[in-house]
Amino acid sequence: MRNAFLAPFRYPRYTKEIEAEEQEETKPKVQNWRFTLKQLWAYLAAYKARLLFVLLMVILSSFFALAGPFMVGMAVDHFIEAGQLDGLGLFLAGLAVIYAGHSLSVWLQNVSMIEVAQRTVYQLRTDLFARWHELEVPFYDKKKHGELMSRMTNDIENVSNTLNSSFIQIMSSILILTGTLSVMLWLSPLLTLVTMVVIPVMYIGMKWITKRTNRLFKAQQRNIGALNGYIEETLGGQEIVKTYSQEPHVISAFEKRNARLRLSGFWAQTISGFIPKLMNSLNNFSFAIIACVGGLFALNGMITIGVIVIFTEYARQFTRPLNDLANQFNTILSAIAGAERVFAMMKETSEFHGEDNLPDYVPAGGKIEFDRVSFSYNGTENTMADVSFTARPGETVAFVGPTGAGKTTVINLLARFYEYHAGAVYVDEQEVKSLNRSSLRRQMAFVLQDSALFQGTIRENIRYGRLNATDAEVEEAARLANADGFIRSFTEGYETKLSQEGGGLSQGQRQLLAIARALLADPLILILDEATSSIDTVTEIKIQEALSRLMEGRTSLVIAHRLNTIRRADQIIMLQQGQVVERGTHEELVARRAAYYEMYQQGDEAV
Repeated sequence: MRNAFLAPFRYPRYTKEIEAEEQEETKPKVQNWRFTLKQLWAYLAAYKARLLFVLLMVILSSFFALAGPFMVGMAVDHFIEAGQLDGLGLFLAGLAVIYAGHSLSVWLQNVSMIEVAQRTVYQLRTDLFARWHELEVPFYDKKKHGELMSRMTNDIENVSNTLNSSFIQIMSSILILTGTLSVMLWLSPLLTLVTMVVIPVMYIGMKWITKRTNRLFKAQQRNIGALNGYIEETLGGQEIVKTYSQEPHVISAFEKRNARLRLSGFWAQTISGFIPKLMNSLNNFSFAIIACVGGLFALNGMITIGVIVIFTEYARQFTRPLNDLANQFNTILSAIAGAERVFAMMKETSEFHGEDNLPDYVPAGGKIEFDRVSFSYNGTENTMADVSFTARPGETVAFVGPTGAGKTTVINLLARFYEYHAGAVYVDEQEVKSLNRSSLRRQMAFVLQDSALFQGTIRENIRYGRLNATDAEVEEAARLANADGFIRSFTEGYETKLSQEGGGLSQGQRQLLAIARALLADPLILILDEATSSIDTVTEIKIQEALSRLMEGRTSLVIAHRLNTIRRADQIIMLQQGQVVERGTHEELVARRAAYYEMYQQGDEAV
C-alpha cells in the first residue's frame, strides 16, 4: 500500500533514470527507406492478388462504416421527424445489410492480411536463417549471438505485427477520415468547423501522453530484456552459483531488476491508461458541442435533426482514425528499421559467392601442404607468418605451442573458414582456394574440445555425420567409438533424447559421440582440436582407442594440450608467435633439447 501511495511522487525521479538509459542506447533509425521498402515489397509482391482483395475489403468496410450513420440520420428526417413509416421495414433491412456487410468485410480483410503477413514473415525468416549458413566464419566473430537472435525474433516480429494490423489500420483510417470530412462538409460546413474544435485539444493531449508512454514502454522492454537475460545467465550458471554459495547475491540482483520492471510497467500502463479517458472525454465534449450548436442551427432551419445525428456519429469516427494514425507512426518506423537491419544482414556476401564454377575437390589420398602461408585476423598483426609443412596421406601431424601460437589457425585456413593472405595451401596438389568449399569440407571431419550436440536422439546426433546412414551403420560407428556401452545403459538406448548441447552427458561421453559421428562420416582428412582435454584417465583410454580406429588410414591434423596424446604422431610441429620453430618426431625433438624439450620437461601445463 505504501509503495502504491508513494508511486506518483517517484515519477519525476524515474524519468531522469530513463533519460540516462536512453543516452546510453542507440535509437533505431532508418538509413535507406527506398531500399528497405523495395526489398519488403519484393516479398509482398508474391501475394498481389490477395493484397488487392484486402484493399477492396478495406474500401468496402470504410464505405459501410460511413453509410451506416448517414442512413440512420436520414431515417430520423424521413421517418421519425416526418412521422412517415412507409418503407421503414425495407430501410431497416437495408441497414442490417450494411452493418452485416461491414462486419463481413472487416473479417475478410483481417483474415486475408494475416495470411499475407504470416506467409511473408515465414519466407523472411527462412531466407534469413538460410543466409546465416552461407556467411563466412569472420562474420560471426564480429557479431554477438544476441544481436543475431534479435534480428530473427524482435525485428522480424515487428515486421509481422505491422503487416498484421498497421497496414489495414492506416488504409482504413485514411479512407474514413477523407470520407467523413467530405460528407460533413457537404452536409454543413459551419457545423464541421465547430466539430473540429476538439482536434487541437486532442492533439495536445495525445502528444503529452505519447511523448511519455513511448519512453516508458521502451524502458519496459529494456527491463524485460535485462531480466530475461539475467534469468537465462543464472540458470545456465547454476553450478557456479551453488559452488560459490552466491544464491543470496543472485536473488538480490534479480529483485533489483524485477523492481525496475515493475516500476516501468506501472508507469507505462498508468499513463497509457489516460488515452481512453481522454478520448472518451473529448467525444463527450464533441457530442455536447454538436448537440448544443446543432440544436441552435436546427431551430433556425439551417440543418435538420438527422444531420445532427449524423454529425454525432461521424465525430466519433473522425477522432478514432486520427488516434490510430498517431499510434501507428512509431510502430511503422520501428518495423521498417527492423526490416532494414534484416535486409542489411541478408546483403552480406555469401562465402559460396562465385564458387558455382569452381571444380569439386577430387580426393587422391589426402596429402596436405602449406607453402609459406601468412595470415592475419585483424589485417595488421600476423597470426601466422611464412608457415610451411607437408602432411603425407595417412600421416598424423600434431601441432603444439602456447596459446595464440597459431595452431587453430592452421585448421581454419585448411577448411577455408578464413582465407590466407600470402602463400598457398594444397590438398592433393590442388590449391584450396581453387576448390569448391562444400566439396572440400565433405572430406573432413572435426572432433573438437567442446563437442556440439543438438536436441534430438543419440541416434540422430551420430547420424549427423552422414544423414543417409542406416541404423546398423550408426550403431557400428558407436561401437567402434567405444560409445555403444554407455548408450545401451540408458533405458531408451539410441533413442534417448538429448537436451540442448548434450546436457546430462559427461564431457567424455559427448566426445565419444563426436568420434562416432566422425567415424560414420568416413572422412579422408581428420581434424582433432584438443579432443582429449578435460577428460579423466579412464575415459581418455577409451577415447584414445576410438581415436586410433578413427585415425587409421586418414591424414590427421592434431592440436593437443596433453603431450601423451601426440607422442605417436608421425610429425610434431611446434609453433610460437605464428612461426614454425621446430619439427620432428617426439623422440627427435626431445633429443634436440630445444623449445619442445623445455615444454616437455614442464609437463602438459606448458603446452
